[in-house]
Amino acid sequence: MKASHLRLGLNLWPPFLFSGIRVATLTDDYRHARVELRMRPWNRNYVGTHFGGSLFAMTDPFWMLLAMKVLGPEYWVWDKAGEIEFVKPGRGTVTARFDLDDAVLEELRTATANGDKALRWFDTDITDAEGDIVARVRKQLYVRRKPAHRNAT
Repeated sequence: MKASHLRLGLNLWPPFLFSGIRVATLTDDYRHARVELRMRPWNRNYVGTHFGGSLFAMTDPFWMLLAMKVLGPEYWVWDKAGEIEFVKPGRGTVTARFDLDDAVLEELRTATANGDKALRWFDTDITDAEGDIVARVRKQLYVRRKPAHRNAT
């Protein structure tokens, strides 16, 4: 699937669309994504700041999607765990960036070459318009090479 089609699909996906979440960037090589959460009356919490569930949701699928698309169909890639730390109240439009680099991909390929699973944490800061950190999100991925693609040893 072309990245532009996936980006459009995610932007029209009801949990994102109705939460004010927008995938602003998804590169053709699936190495980078930028996601925004705009403040809306329906995604504010009781005290008028971003609802924590929306902050977490804006980061939820991206490490898994990027790794899955770059590693290809010979790998299983799943979200295993996640956590969020709220640093300061979020107001206005907040942004999360995801960059999947070659060193991480090589680490995952090496760790799974013989069929072993790899569990790896990915960190994402959610920032406001001034660049201040609103929340820190950690997601753990489960990655395993599928049996038909294991290296012979």
